[in-house]
Amino acid sequence: MRLKLHWQILIALGLAVPAGLAAGQEAALFGITFYQLFDFVGTLFLNALKMLIVPLVVAAIITGVAGVGGAKGLGRLGSRTVIYYFSTSLLAILVGLVLVNLFAPGVVNGDPGEVFGFSADTSEIEARVAGRGMGDVADVFLRMVPVNVVAAAADGQMLGLIFFSLLFGYFMTRIQQDYADAQYNFWQGIFQTMMAITDWVMKFAPVGVFALVAKVVATTGLEAVGPLVAFFFTVLGALAFHFLVTMPLLLLFVARVNPLRHYQAMAPALLTAFSTASSAATLPLTMECVEKNAGVSNRTSSVVLPLGSTVNMDGTALYECVAAIFIAQAYGLDLSFAQQFTVVTLALLTSIGVAGIPAASLVAITIILAAIGLPAEGIGLILAVDRILDMTRTAVNTFGDSCGAVIIGRLEGEKGILQGESDKPRRTEAAVEVG
Repeated sequence: MRLKLHWQILIALGLAVPAGLAAGQEAALFGITFYQLFDFVGTLFLNALKMLIVPLVVAAIITGVAGVGGAKGLGRLGSRTVIYYFSTSLLAILVGLVLVNLFAPGVVNGDPGEVFGFSADTSEIEARVAGRGMGDVADVFLRMVPVNVVAAAADGQMLGLIFFSLLFGYFMTRIQQDYADAQYNFWQGIFQTMMAITDWVMKFAPVGVFALVAKVVATTGLEAVGPLVAFFFTVLGALAFHFLVTMPLLLLFVARVNPLRHYQAMAPALLTAFSTASSAATLPLTMECVEKNAGVSNRTSSVVLPLGSTVNMDGTALYECVAAIFIAQAYGLDLSFAQQFTVVTLALLTSIGVAGIPAASLVAITIILAAIGLPAEGIGLILAVDRILDMTRTAVNTFGDSCGAVIIGRLEGEKGILQGESDKPRRTEAAVEVG
């Protein structure tokens, strides 16, 4: 009997840790280091996932919006999606704010430079974020309307691509019916093809996950936590609270479904999100799990999930807030209520449109630090543990998106969501309405 995908990925994660520790960066076979092999296989798997993103997102949104059938349906679905994403991100930030003030991981005795070890080279990061400031928040909205949609797709500017796809899908329902039907069938065909390719790529997920995690362990060993253990566990505790308390309560009382079934349904996507640290790369599998395992219709998931992978970053927003206040504490600053409110607001805004790729939140944290008068080099404090926490918060981001699809699907009146293996509905295709 073949093991289910999530068990295969879990076993791969378990084997990757000792393999990475044993190999390190120097062990070699036939002149090729194991580290180079891990890097090659992991990058190949990540590239395969990223290859699917643009055509899958565009086809999913266009067919999803067209299937909603007009302004009334789209307006209701869209407004519920935006309200959900704003609310859950704010809840996540507030959880982080409470815990970082409660445990104060950055408050130490002695010189912070000696305690935290400012040995990390932050010159590359400083160069990347040089000249950035509050104006970058406005850039989020400018990126919504790309000058060239083809260039936006090539550059991976998902916010602009999503906006274009929303417009295309909506106005596709406003043209002559025979043309609308032809367009809908074309994009639905692309979507089904991309999902089939996703199924094939995910057969290699255990191997890709093993390589990606083994590479991280080979690079950092088990020293990534080091003197930042208090900060590490504060962030981990806040993420765990949001993942294990906040979101299940929303599933239970708003969607009225069994949260345990949703954890089971999303296991492959969560493990993949953790190992790749990329919510964008995990999107194809997230859609697969939400539709096939949780039973949410394609009509809902194709609008909610692609949008969520770009604008809904619960874990990232939480992390940005905790990291900024931790750095302030390490520098001996006691932020006022107004300053902490600024941190919360910026964490909420900058988490929107943060690229769903590893370490993208470092740029957003720099914006927050500049706003409260802290040097960008403060990021050096968290570099040692950022990769591990990046993997964790990505899983939280993905879980938040999937919960949104379930909750909004239930609010839209869908039946059979998370009702168990026997009566799971298949992926549905909504008929396009025109006129």
